[in-house]
Amino acid sequence: MIFVFKTSVQCKADVQQLRPHLDEIKPSARWSFDLEDCDKILRVDMPMNDAKRIIDVLQMNGFVCEQLMY
Repeated sequence: MIFVFKTSVQCKADVQQLRPHLDEIKPSARWSFDLEDCDKILRVDMPMNDAKRIIDVLQMNGFVCEQLMY
C-alpha cells in the first residue's frame, strides 16, 4: 500500500538527514521524496499503515509532515 505525505523537506541534504530514520522505521518499505512537487511529497510503499510513525519521525527532525488522502 502506498501512503502519500505533504512535507516541508526542501533539499537532498534534508533527505539524507532523514534517511537513517526512515530506513530504521520500515527497513522493508520503499520510500521516496518528490522535491520538485510544490508539496515536497513523500511516498512510502509499506504493507501496513504506520503513517503516524512516519509523521512523528519527520516532526522530531524539525519537518512538517501531513498525510494526504487519496
